[in-house]
Amino acid sequence: MRHIFICLFIITLSSCAFFDKEIFENNNDITFTFEENLDDKSFFGPGFNFWKELRSVDRVQIELSREYKELEKKPNGYTSWIGHSSFLVNNYDLNIITDPIFSERASPSQFFGPKRLIPPAINYEDLPKIDVIVISHNHYDHLDIKSIKKLHIINPEIIYLVPLKLKKWFQNLGIKNVYEFNWWEKKTIKNTTFTFVPVQHWSRRGLFDKNKTLWGGWWIENDEIKLVHLGDTGYTKDFVEINNILGSPDLAFIPIGAYSPRKIMRESHMNPEEALNAALDLKAKHSIGMHWGTFILTTEQAEEPKRFLNDLMMEKGIDRSFFETLKPGEVYHFEEKLTSSKK
Repeated sequence: MRHIFICLFIITLSSCAFFDKEIFENNNDITFTFEENLDDKSFFGPGFNFWKELRSVDRVQIELSREYKELEKKPNGYTSWIGHSSFLVNNYDLNIITDPIFSERASPSQFFGPKRLIPPAINYEDLPKIDVIVISHNHYDHLDIKSIKKLHIINPEIIYLVPLKLKKWFQNLGIKNVYEFNWWEKKTIKNTTFTFVPVQHWSRRGLFDKNKTLWGGWWIENDEIKLVHLGDTGYTKDFVEINNILGSPDLAFIPIGAYSPRKIMRESHMNPEEALNAALDLKAKHSIGMHWGTFILTTEQAEEPKRFLNDLMMEKGIDRSFFETLKPGEVYHFEEKLTSSKK
């Protein structure tokens, strides 16, 4: 049983090469191999010390909010954190979900693999009518088949925006409203333009498909607000390029967790200090931290990213509103929070 769990976990998280020819590469010629990053080398990924540390991480629950569920009328212009990298966003034009995962586990199986520490703060029945779903990449904690199937049943008219070479995965589920993107490609839906932007990461869902589909972030812009969701990423100058080409986002959704041990994770996941630097590179007016507190994927404690970020902001004398962490289910009202960044 333990060996099955480890194999599934490796498929979910591993970045070591398995005989296959990669298609996509990062802008900085970064190739992720555990063999290059570990002292305890193993063909199948992290060694014993990693698994020992992972098992020692406390299974604690971060605090949830019922604010969204208790709203009598849904506002216009807000976001609410469902958990991990999943946000419900109303950008004054569309209802959008980013990287939806409502399942109990981020895994090829719902019997093994990383299990949720907290339930989704917003359930399927709580959702408004969803117009668009954006996917950053195909890892199991960002592309969950059970969630996609359920959302499609609820509303077959949802439009899915996905990285290059991932369209077929959706078509195999009978989903037709799918558009795939290379970096910097755009699509306008109603009054909102979506642009797929480069970040530093990788893709895989099985043993032999490493980097066969693209990865990236989503820039979401209309006349009211500019948003960017970075998916999963290491720290690079991609953020400077995004700012040079698209400008400064009013709000950036930036990953702050799954960063330890740094020797393994440094190229593909940012720690809070790097996340803060990314916000500064983007020249974001405000940012929200994500990708923490929901699944135990790495060896830092569940609440450490939030504490790390808050301590860093205090140390640097930066106002907490510049880069916040939300309680899952909390409602972040754009009119209230981003007044200074409105056009």
